[in-house]
Amino acid sequence: MKKVLLVGRQLVNVPPLNQLIKNVEYFAAANLADAQKVFEANNNAIDVVIMGAGIELEKRLEIVRYIFNTSHVTSVHMKDWITGPEGFVPFINHVLNGLLHSGDNAAA
Repeated sequence: MKKVLLVGRQLVNVPPLNQLIKNVEYFAAANLADAQKVFEANNNAIDVVIMGAGIELEKRLEIVRYIFNTSHVTSVHMKDWITGPEGFVPFINHVLNGLLHSGDNAAA
């Protein structure tokens, strides 16, 4: 099961699971300290980080720097600003659909 860290400015909880892709373990973080705690609690075994656009750019870059210095297998996906907070759940699902199903077309 993939472990996915969702990072957002006001994200203290994972969005409702009935709105998200199934068979994934989700974690939430609102800042670098929260992200570090999630990585540490999971022995740095986070597969995917999906980040909203509400966090100030420099702080997002600090989080990305931490992730890439901590893990060589975690991918980071950053949402655009224009779709707003209501676009976060669809963005999460689009990213995960692409990642989880990318192998389906590889043999075709």
